[in-house]
Amino acid sequence: MAALRNEGRFDPAWLSQPQMEQICSIIPARTIREITERHFVTDLTAFKAENDNRRSSRDSHLRRFEYNPLRGRPFLSGFGAGYLAPSSHLIIPKGSPLGLYYMGIAHFKNDFARELGDLFEQYVGRQLGQLADGKVYPEIIYRDERRSVDWIVVFDDLVLLVEVKSTRPTESLRLGVLDRTSAALRQIKHAYKQLGTTAALIAGRDPSFRHLPADRPVHGLVVTMEPFHTANAPFQKEMQPDTDIPVTVCSATELEHLVTLSDMSVSQLLRQRQEDPLASAYSLNSVLVGKNHGRNAILDAGWDSYPWKRHAERASQAAVDQ
Repeated sequence: MAALRNEGRFDPAWLSQPQMEQICSIIPARTIREITERHFVTDLTAFKAENDNRRSSRDSHLRRFEYNPLRGRPFLSGFGAGYLAPSSHLIIPKGSPLGLYYMGIAHFKNDFARELGDLFEQYVGRQLGQLADGKVYPEIIYRDERRSVDWIVVFDDLVLLVEVKSTRPTESLRLGVLDRTSAALRQIKHAYKQLGTTAALIAGRDPSFRHLPADRPVHGLVVTMEPFHTANAPFQKEMQPDTDIPVTVCSATELEHLVTLSDMSVSQLLRQRQEDPLASAYSLNSVLVGKNHGRNAILDAGWDSYPWKRHAERASQAAVDQ
């Protein structure tokens, strides 16, 4: 925020100023300096070298869609006191979940992706557990150690099959070129197959699935970490395997909003959305706008665990006392 308010400049010397005292009482100034230098700062020579290495043979007009080294290190040194962020809007994404994801991949390689995938699957299950009118079942292991979808939610009027994918949209998908988009969406092809297989096992009354009802509609939900913005559009769905059930792709953020619906059931919303050919072709978020939502207890608990939450409460109480 200091950089955003000072034309992209941030000087670590500012940390000794009185207005920084509250921040540094929670995160020591030494830690801020060390993390900034280690993860946020580069010099012009290193920036140019990485920028040249990142250049592809594609049309130069597409360069703006490719990786910008300032996403990895948004500050440059060597331009006067402190650091300069030429594109200051890239500072905050560096500390976002997506920025942390790429830091983890760079350091731990595929082990990080696998561990994160397991944790993300558990997180989605916790979110689904907030549904008051749905009973949540974990994945079912059946013949020859095969596995069903990750989660199954049974409502009175719907069976929701949920497959979790920690994959993220690639540069090819962001470019929006049809053949590259087709290749990128193969990442969620396995999810469609899992949904179709599990739905067939339920309908066929497989012994391992007989505790699940087969007398109501079934809907598939693919939950991804980041939005695949056009994944529900017909021209993208036609690239996926055929299924006997409707399938919706949604992001983790959309799921976090979906489970807090307070003026209608999630099952009712999904069924209404599917009956509307136009609405079902857009993102799930498009039908969540304007609906009444409660609080997400998991997000609230996460926020409450941070030290600055307790600091803010103490400051608020002090103001009341005064």
